[in-house]
Amino acid sequence: MNSRPIDIALAIAKKNGLTQTAFAELIGASSADISNWKNRGMPADRHHDVAVALGISIDALLRGAQNVASAPSMQSNKVPLISWVKAGQWHSASDPFAPGDAERWMDCPVPHSPGSYALRVRGDSMTAAHGNSRTYPEGSIIFVDSEKRTPMNGDRVIACLVGTDEVTFKVYKNEDGRQWLQPLNPSHEPIREEFKVLGTIFGKWEDG
Repeated sequence: MNSRPIDIALAIAKKNGLTQTAFAELIGASSADISNWKNRGMPADRHHDVAVALGISIDALLRGAQNVASAPSMQSNKVPLISWVKAGQWHSASDPFAPGDAERWMDCPVPHSPGSYALRVRGDSMTAAHGNSRTYPEGSIIFVDSEKRTPMNGDRVIACLVGTDEVTFKVYKNEDGRQWLQPLNPSHEPIREEFKVLGTIFGKWEDG
């Protein structure tokens, strides 16, 4: 007899290193929802979202995967949306990452390194003047490649100010050996203090 969809989903999530709580967060559900589904079954209107999040077909979710261990890794085409505090501690692609540390997992359609992650933009320093298409309003999500720490002049970067724990998102500027961090919003001042680059931006996502 085939396993129920919720049992298949939880088994695949476990194989991918997710706790039940982290799995619930991944699909926008609560721990109470998961408990209810285990008792009463998963609602049919959640099958599609769960299958997409786990990287499997709906058929596999409904009928039971032949080999759960062979399910694709959720991290193969997704990156974790993490906090700015976590970004400041993210030193390399080999850093241990607990699934529960992610607010959610973001689909990333372009190639990226294993150390990539996403951040939600804070403040308006990278909101460009009206008419500039390369703007990053507060609340938008940026994709960061932590393995690219030698940016070119004009690249968008995540950087940490030396001597502090402050992590910031700015345009990297390097002219005649002088380096600084430039905001897109003209009402904000450039940062000319010493800094180290933590990663280079390679994409942006916005609601709507």
